[in-house]
Amino acid sequence: MFIEQAYKGDNTPWKVLITTFLTTGIFLVNVAVFFFVPRERTDAMYEALKKTPKLLGMVVNLLPFVLLLGLLLFLVVYLHERSVTSLTTSRPRIDFRRVLFAFLCVTTLIVSTFFIGYAIDDSNVAWNFQPEKFAVLFVLAIILFPIQIAFEEYLFRGFLMQQIGIATLSRFAPLLTTSVCFGIFHGANPEVNELGYGIMAFYIGTGFLLGIMTLMDEGIELSLGYHLANNLMAVLLISSDFSAIQSDALFRLTEEAPPQETLNEMIVSMLVTYPLLLFIFAKRYKWHDWKGKLFGKVATRLIQTTGNYENDSNLQ
Repeated sequence: MFIEQAYKGDNTPWKVLITTFLTTGIFLVNVAVFFFVPRERTDAMYEALKKTPKLLGMVVNLLPFVLLLGLLLFLVVYLHERSVTSLTTSRPRIDFRRVLFAFLCVTTLIVSTFFIGYAIDDSNVAWNFQPEKFAVLFVLAIILFPIQIAFEEYLFRGFLMQQIGIATLSRFAPLLTTSVCFGIFHGANPEVNELGYGIMAFYIGTGFLLGIMTLMDEGIELSLGYHLANNLMAVLLISSDFSAIQSDALFRLTEEAPPQETLNEMIVSMLVTYPLLLFIFAKRYKWHDWKGKLFGKVATRLIQTTGNYENDSNLQ
């Protein structure tokens, strides 16, 4: 079982606290901005960001994740004395085919729904293709975004979900906590400033989607694929003036697009596509026992049977 993989390492409380504090610092800054910085100041901050060259801004935004991912994995391996595989999956090896399948599913879904909407009404979307700029953007994106999404997934759906799970002996507690934290920790994104706090429902809802996928599939491979596809499409397919990372994408939302309309479209898309994705993954990977995997108890130890680890039978 995925959460119980944490028992393979050293979970001394002070070590868990050190790892959590050192790796969540960038998000804690976001929380501070979200709750304590006046709106006028954040407006001025975001206006300054818009004046930064797009590629430079993207690199500056993403480079810290290189260090953070390295730090997180270093602490897991050397401080907690466990493998990266145990942080990734309950399977003997990381299943990269799952990552690829989720990536292709989500990319296909995003591109399809975008072009259907574009065919119906293109009034708020403008063609923005600039070959040289897009080529540089593409190369940088496929190098840096896998690192950024890997850090977020290993932190939220990996380390934090496992540690909260074994601390509470609950499956729902880490699902709820990491999903809400995932949303709040993105609270300082420019989208929140532009679209309002309603977008937090989208961030938290995405956290729940990724958490459900992780618990049902017993690993973060699918959430890695989903997260990568979503973030790449956000910078390669379509961008906007209020995107967290500005880019010379293929298309761009025009200034005429009303913020409330954009938010409504995002929420509706979430309510339609998220259940669809869960249905596809559930059918392909034969998920079962939804109640037990999402709301059941976590075992107090690992039991090894025929090379695999399972829950204590009395905690199902």
